[in-house]
Amino acid sequence: MRVIFMGSPEFAVPPLEHLLASQYQVVAVYTQPDKPAGRGRALVSPPVKRTALAWQLPVVQPVSLKEAGVVEQLAGFHPDAIVVSAFGQILPEKVLALPRFGCLNIHPSLLPRFRGASPVASAILAGDEFTGVSLMVMDEGLDTGPILARAQIPIAASDTTGSLTAKLSWLGARLLLEVLPHWFRGELTPQPQDEAKATYCTEITKKEGEIDWHKPAIDIWRRVRAFNPWPGCYTIWRGKRFKIIEAVPLAEERTFKVGQVVTLPEGSKAAFGVYTGDGVLGVLRVQLEGKQVLSAAEFLRGQREFLGAVLPLPRTGG
Repeated sequence: MRVIFMGSPEFAVPPLEHLLASQYQVVAVYTQPDKPAGRGRALVSPPVKRTALAWQLPVVQPVSLKEAGVVEQLAGFHPDAIVVSAFGQILPEKVLALPRFGCLNIHPSLLPRFRGASPVASAILAGDEFTGVSLMVMDEGLDTGPILARAQIPIAASDTTGSLTAKLSWLGARLLLEVLPHWFRGELTPQPQDEAKATYCTEITKKEGEIDWHKPAIDIWRRVRAFNPWPGCYTIWRGKRFKIIEAVPLAEERTFKVGQVVTLPEGSKAAFGVYTGDGVLGVLRVQLEGKQVLSAAEFLRGQREFLGAVLPLPRTGG
């Protein structure tokens, strides 16, 4: 079977590597164009491109699949199937109709829950106990295609979007290789999604990372995990962005000002806490703008005046 793979970030690398180690022939890899990054704005290749080049595969990086000649070039590879994993572009109808076994997408949620751009972060923000991956046959809608298979895993209390995405990537890679033989032999019937249970999630923005201390501690804790590694969950200390890297929600009956930095009982694994709209956010690791990540205890040793301070609320307006 001739397969074209479409993907871009690190999430897509394990599925590609699993395909390359299987009996299927990956005839080309499509990925996003190189983009400038870092202070020098040097061009950086997507992780999938680096993997493909290491395997000496043809790499195509169209700005858009709707560009003139792109579909014709794709058709020239004569794919039996197209496997998509976080490619970053919408597939037009002409591409969807090209391979005889369709375009299969690895989506990191238990569809129809969390269709859209940020399913992993959304599962953490919602406090879900489980999430997973869905392998679907793509159609023209946004993650609306019928499902071939799903696999789920628990969300650990320590999971961030980064760690959970990595787990789901490997889960999706294994699910793909389990399902493909049955799909190619005509042994599977795709099951339509239940539209009544569909939910959608939008792309995360930088602004969402700023902490509103009026929210309950458990909500802020989920945001700390959901926005790690990007955009980070932060407040402001002495005019600088102050990231909360790791935290834990704590029950607290005493009354402080919302946003006030408080000491915690001896034996607490958090070095300090911040009073919230409901409970205290115990803080374990932090990063002050321009500095390295430190344990909360290390940070306090150099910032004694931090205890008792009242951290600001998000600014409103333009």
